[in-house]
Amino acid sequence: MSHRTTDRLPLQAVLFDMDGTLVDTERLWWEAVEQVADGLGHALTGADQPEVLGRPVEHTASWLAGVTASPAEAIAAELHREFADRVRTGIVPRPGATELLDALAREGVPTALVTASPRAVADTVLAALGAERFAVSVTADDTERTKPAPDPYLAACRALGVEPAACVAVEDTQTGVTSAESAGCAVLAVPSLAPIGPAAGRTVLGSLEEVSPALLRAMVAPDELRVLSWNLWCGGTKVDDHREKQLKVIAETGADVVGLQETYGDAARELAEALGWHHHRAGDNLGVISRHPITAQLGDPDVGFYGGTGVRVELAGGRRVDVWSAHLDYTPYGPYEARFDGLPAADLVAHESGRLARMREILRMIADSAEAATPVVLVGDFNAPSHLDWPDVAWPVTKAAEEAGLRDSYREIHPDPVRDPGHTWSPVHADHEDGSGRPEPQDRIDFVLHRGLTALESRTVVSGTPRSWPDVAGNDWPSDHAAVLTVFGVPRGE
Repeated sequence: MSHRTTDRLPLQAVLFDMDGTLVDTERLWWEAVEQVADGLGHALTGADQPEVLGRPVEHTASWLAGVTASPAEAIAAELHREFADRVRTGIVPRPGATELLDALAREGVPTALVTASPRAVADTVLAALGAERFAVSVTADDTERTKPAPDPYLAACRALGVEPAACVAVEDTQTGVTSAESAGCAVLAVPSLAPIGPAAGRTVLGSLEEVSPALLRAMVAPDELRVLSWNLWCGGTKVDDHREKQLKVIAETGADVVGLQETYGDAARELAEALGWHHHRAGDNLGVISRHPITAQLGDPDVGFYGGTGVRVELAGGRRVDVWSAHLDYTPYGPYEARFDGLPAADLVAHESGRLARMREILRMIADSAEAATPVVLVGDFNAPSHLDWPDVAWPVTKAAEEAGLRDSYREIHPDPVRDPGHTWSPVHADHEDGSGRPEPQDRIDFVLHRGLTALESRTVVSGTPRSWPDVAGNDWPSDHAAVLTVFGVPRGE
């Protein structure tokens, strides 16, 4: 089984928004839009902020054109003139801005200016702040899409030769925050006119005066949470001394939280008691065990054999992570239908309707119980392949999870399914169980999905060299699935 460890990344760069973040131009921009809108017979109100703050000139001009029935091109030209006039005479650095830039320069941390303003305005501000302070500047003229799309921040990272996950973006609007977070950056939000709420991976402060290079560095040096997904296979009972072997696996992986399937009753409790951990049992098939305290049980505790269950785990410093374990029905099994029966992609997708309905139910429970600032991990045996692995089949179960904002940690670390297939089914089935001698289709059907965390490492786990079914009783590995271990970086919180 292949795996790769992602080295801990130091703070590689700090990427600054301009308007309202480094200089007090958000007020100037609002005044410029207010003047132009007033001349067109529209009085700006707080309800108009989403169309004005953090938006490029063209967006606001198009919006104003829609509400005033005036030509957008003429509005844009007038907005440019009004804003440029104010910028030339009214630039004021935000409190703490120049001090923070100087401190980063002393420590050799590169900085970039990333703005939705046009190049002409950005160059005026750069001249006032000192263009030499910034290694790179990206404006609305430099990418096909600007904020809230991730393109400006991705362009700045490419130009600097840095990883987005090792950078902090400093923003003052929700539009800019969305852009930076979509690019994969840690975000420091310092709101100017409109409030910005807390969220996983985001730090919200009142002023740049509260910010130091050390704080920014801590934002990209998160603590770790090691999460294991494991189908125990009839509770492990097919293998001799299964409980001791299960405990050995958990110890050797260093797992902090384990999402379990096929617990066969009391496996979660027995493992947790032997480890001195906390546990949650749901029905006779699902459970979660954790070395960290479980502060809430999520979902239906009386779930049937298939379904999902979750817990809220409290980490050091009061930080929380929701961890869900899911098990979906094993019939019909798509890889058999594809390899043995030759079904086309449309039929394979259609036959996933039962699993898809179950996944949507689990995703609904996750959404209903989620807290805005709490990361979510969903692990489990989905009994279905991933759409990320099969180029010709859009497997709907994993697509539904992706559309709900959950990312596949294994594929984040190993993006090439040919080089790193990550098969979890099955280390003990080389041939199909029916005795036909047909090779068993190997596939990746166990997953660790997440949102609000950073995947640092992910790998499949199998102990020893398991003998094939039915000669499995003496195996070191007490399951018919490989487990999946992902090491996450956990945001340090606000």
